Amino acid sequence: MTEYQRILSELFKGLEVFTKGRYELTENTELVGDLNMDSLQIMEVLLFVEDSFDISLPVNIVPDVKTVGDLAAQIEKFMRGE
Repeated sequence: MTEYQRILSELFKGLEVFTKGRYELTENTELVGDLNMDSLQIMEVLLFVEDSFDISLPVNIVPDVKTVGDLAAQIEKFMRGE
């Protein structure tokens, strides 16, 4: 399992709180479009990510994150120190 896939798996687990099993998550699942997340929920996801991966993500990544895959890629990039 690659680092990206591990991150994606953790995100799927964390996002289940928001989907409550009503939506099957994929890399292409849009956080706002498909899951109807509002800004508060997006911030909750960022907090989940920071706690789960022991990192501190800058808020300025939010505009670049549309899908679960985008978020996983940003986390992986951040963890590599880019």
